[in-house]
Amino acid sequence: MAPLSSLESGAVGVVQDLNGGRGFVSRVAALGFTPGTEVTMVQNFRRGPLIVTVRDTDIALGRGEANKVQIRRTEQ
Repeated sequence: MAPLSSLESGAVGVVQDLNGGRGFVSRVAALGFTPGTEVTMVQNFRRGPLIVTVRDTDIALGRGEANKVQIRRTEQ
């Protein structure tokens, strides 16, 4: 497993775990980040916010938030 922020642009992963408090987990789950969900990295400049596609929706996350979403990389 690796943090979502480690994916490079164009890479695909599957959400494995959400590491954070109840408020964080509730917020990102409402955005679609639930275990087993596929995510595609749209933009990651290795600093600042990043953009991912989850359930056909583009979502911007701060780097700190992205570090709390654990993913498993998939081959695409």
